[in-house]
Amino acid sequence: MAFISLILPGMLNMTAVRTKIEKDQRSALLFALGAAIVVIPQVYIALAFANYFVKNPEVIENLTLAGIVVLFILSVVFFFQARKKFKGEGKKEKGNFLLMGMLMSSVNMLVIPYYLVLSSVLEAKGLLAMKQPFISIFVAGVFLGALALFTVYVLFASVIEKKAQFIAKNINYILSLLFLILGILTLIKYLK
Repeated sequence: MAFISLILPGMLNMTAVRTKIEKDQRSALLFALGAAIVVIPQVYIALAFANYFVKNPEVIENLTLAGIVVLFILSVVFFFQARKKFKGEGKKEKGNFLLMGMLMSSVNMLVIPYYLVLSSVLEAKGLLAMKQPFISIFVAGVFLGALALFTVYVLFASVIEKKAQFIAKNINYILSLLFLILGILTLIKYLK
């Protein structure tokens, strides 16, 4: 389910692609691992506090508002990065891509509500028992699914780099637009 929920181009998988194009595969895989690691506590929170979140929707609203601000900031950051001249080869500078993946994944405010709803549906249909060890098995599956999808995007980045120079040259514009759209959609949903 994690694989399917992340399959459309989004903030994390497109950043993994950009990291592969601008840096290297190892850095992109570290980013993907970091992004997938953060899904573990997010899903545990969704499952452990499902009743609390249902009774206190203002917590989700506050998290959503914080996520909206971060999405707009990321849109501006990637827009200004896109204005720099693109070089097709990776840069030699190093960064902590595992930490960057963890930080970016932690601002993804859609994960907790998604798994909150999903776990409720699965529990209602008798497909998920909301007790241990079933919760841990579910969370492990979500982690593996997210990591698998991010890895597919990283591997697909090689195809983008070789065959689709337009996307490779404009990945930061694409990410900027994606963050802007996500921010606007989240803001609209928040205001309803």
